[in-house]
Amino acid sequence: MARPTHRLRLPLCAAVAVAAVLLTACSAGPARHSADVAGADGPAGSVTPAHLSRTPPADPVRMVLPATGAETRWTQGLDVFVQQVSRAATASCAARRGAAVPERVPLAFIRFFEIPDLDFIARHGTSESAAVPALTPDASATGPAGPAVLRACGAEGRAAADALRDLYAPLQQRWFAELVSLRRDSATVEALRTLPRCLAGHGIRVRDENGFFALADARMQTAAPADLPGESRTLGRAYATCMRPVEAVREPARERLRARFLTAHTREIRTLRRTLVPALRRAEARYDVRLAFPAP
Repeated sequence: MARPTHRLRLPLCAAVAVAAVLLTACSAGPARHSADVAGADGPAGSVTPAHLSRTPPADPVRMVLPATGAETRWTQGLDVFVQQVSRAATASCAARRGAAVPERVPLAFIRFFEIPDLDFIARHGTSESAAVPALTPDASATGPAGPAVLRACGAEGRAAADALRDLYAPLQQRWFAELVSLRRDSATVEALRTLPRCLAGHGIRVRDENGFFALADARMQTAAPADLPGESRTLGRAYATCMRPVEAVREPARERLRARFLTAHTREIRTLRRTLVPALRRAEARYDVRLAFPAP
């Protein structure tokens, strides 16, 4: 099983350039740590499903250039929002022609391998996230859209998404490329060496982080459907526990790297802060789509 909610998700224009990088933003308050998360569980070990936050960060830089696991929830929400705008613009275009676009695979919030959200994973497991709100179908559509309508309206949808992506994607692409450098950081390499022994203490015998996800995929493939949530949470708790020493090293390193990145891109950052949030709010009003973020 591929790990669809725990890999790098970049805007399309950035994905090719940083394909070598494998990769949920919450409310503006501080992220809760695992002890707080565990205490929020219901009776008999049940876990309240992840929910949605509508609160963006005070500084959009944290949404576009995440440095912590909690910040990636904002990044995921931005990515999904742009995709929803594309779908809503396509559907609206088709509805003006009295047609409906075919039903598509539901969107999902995709987590980041390079910047793991350990608090979220500790609570919800390796593969669960909040559900993406569904778009409301246009009641004026009377029949399926033909090929010509799909081509024209698909182009309109892509243009709507590109108008938003162009505001942040080039800068975000360079940021994710910068993150790759931390893989060679000596403190990070040393911290990652502790992972196999820690995971072995949880009954998970693997050589490295990639080995953990390969094992997790295999377990999720063979588990009975009723056992999948529990298995995912068990794996998630072990992973989050053992990755905390690594993130204790990497998170400050990413924040230092981001500080240098902001200094090196002063003009682009100033433009991003001035333009992005107003553009997102205009898109919300025009396409009747709400910006939303997964939250524990």
